[in-house]
Parts: sequence; C-alpha cells; structure tokens
Amino acid sequence: MTQNATSNMTNCSLQDVDTLMTSLRLVIYIPIFVFGFILNAMALVVFCFLLRRWTESTIYMTNLALMDLLLLVALPFRMDDSEWAPNKRGACSFLESLYFVSVYGSIYTITCISVDRYIGVCHPFRALQLRSQRKARTVCLAIWVLVLAATAPVYRFHSDSQTNFRCFHGFSEDGWHPALIACLEVFGFLLPALVLVACSVRVVRTLSRSGRNRNGSESRASIRVVHSSLVAFLVPFTPSHLAILLQFLVRRGVITNCSLQGSISLFVQLAMSLANVTCCLDAVCYYFVAKEVRSSRGSISTSLRRLRITSASEDCEARVFSTASAPN
Repeated sequence: MTQNATSNMTNCSLQDVDTLMTSLRLVIYIPIFVFGFILNAMALVVFCFLLRRWTESTIYMTNLALMDLLLLVALPFRMDDSEWAPNKRGACSFLESLYFVSVYGSIYTITCISVDRYIGVCHPFRALQLRSQRKARTVCLAIWVLVLAATAPVYRFHSDSQTNFRCFHGFSEDGWHPALIACLEVFGFLLPALVLVACSVRVVRTLSRSGRNRNGSESRASIRVVHSSLVAFLVPFTPSHLAILLQFLVRRGVITNCSLQGSISLFVQLAMSLANVTCCLDAVCYYFVAKEVRSSRGSISTSLRRLRITSASEDCEARVFSTASAPN
C-alpha cells in the first residue's frame, strides 16, 4: 500500500461502523452457531449411523458436515471483539487458519459434489469407472491437504503486530498482497463457482428431459438437490468475495472517499458475518441428499436390471444378425 493510501485510511474514521457491528455480529453469529451445530451434528449421526449404505454423495456430505463443524469451532472467537496480547498471535493465527480451512474446504467439497453428480447423471456409463467410494474418500482427503497447504500464509497476517490486536481483524499488508487476493478470488471462488454453475445447468437439463420421458417425481427431487447446492454456495460466498475485492481496493488506495470507505467497511463485515450461514444452508443439502439416497436405491436397481436386459437383448440381436448374414 502506498503512503498516501495509508494516510487516507487513517483519516477516515470507521468507529461508528465498528460499534454497530459489535452488537449486530452477536445477533447474526449466535443463531448460526446454535442451529449450525445442531444441524451438522444431526447430519453426521444420520450419515454415519442411520444410513445403512454409504454412497459417493454421503461421503462428500459427511466431509462437508465436518468442514462446517470446524467453522463453528472458530465462530465464538470471531464474536470476540476484545484485544489480544502480542504473545497470542500464534493462537489467533491457528484459529484464523481453521476458519479459512473450513470455508474453502466447504467450497471445494460442494464443487466436487456437483462434479460427481454431473458424472453420474450426464455420463452414467462412464460413471461406473469414474465414481466409487474409494475415489470419493481420496478426493475428500485431497481437499483437506489442499486447503491446509493453501492457508499457510494466514500465519503471517499478524506478523507485524507488536502491540495488542484484534483476532480476525486488522490483517497486516501480507494479508492483502495482490497475488494472494488474486489467488483467493480466482481459485477460491470464481473457478469453483463456474464449475458448479456449468455442472448444475447440464444436470438440470438432463434431469428435465428424463422427467418428461420417465419418472417426473424422481427428476424433480433430484433437481431440488441441485438447486439447494447452488443456494448453499452462491448465497453466502458471492457477497463475501465481492466484499474482499472491495476492501482490497480500499487497502490499495484505489477507493479514497471516506463515505464510500465507511459503506464498504459495513458491507464487508456484514457479508463476512452472513457468509457463516453456509453452516445452516448446507443442512438443506443434507436433507435432500439423504432423501435422494433412500429413494434412489430401488430406482438404481431397476435401472441396472433394465441396462443388463437391454445389453443382453442387443447382444442376442447382433448374434442373430451375424448368423443370418454369414455365407453358407
């Protein structure tokens, strides 16, 4: 950041925004924490103990519930507006790392759920080779490794703090480096969002055609799963990543108007607070997926039987044709 930008931010007082958000943050966080903990704990019980057979979808959903619970562990510390002593920078950075691991782990898990559903619906024959429970577990493990490695820079966000500081606030210039923000916006949100939307559009089109030709109720139920995944992704994460971009422009001195900076500061804090509602929105996905798993067992068996009968019939016809056309 340039010296002029730093001076301009110093001259703009945001005390009124911080005072408002101190109370408003509790109003937002407490219901999210209570309902999020209950819903995700119930989801884990259902997926781990009540569903007798795990599928690729339930494996991904279990991973998503674990990510959400990890976010809830860090949430009480986000409610805390008190100052931390300089010797607690390591503990604060660890909690911040947990928070970002859970957020971007959720983003990539939801994206993988969408890709897995796209393969299963739009390419059912290739799905037999591309999808399996073992591969789903491997993908979930890879997500954990990726987000843990990607959040390593978080430990430098308070590296220059030699006085008391507020955890989850007041990141140093390392936290607003252009390359870091670019990677965050592109690889943390834009690319997963594009993959999710593209897969969802293709799946909805395929299910809509299938619903007109076969069982419409099953197709409508599957379409609701797709829509719930889109809502759980776009509603919390779109405003928060737009807010990060705007705050980056403020930190770089691109936006210098004090009134506009105050509005952006309020939007940033509201968007980042409301982004945590993903813990509750994911529960909608859990409900539909669990319902889909229960209702799809019979239809999957029926589809496989039809596939085997069709294949056998085509093979028999090919043999008859080959015999009839063979020279005497």
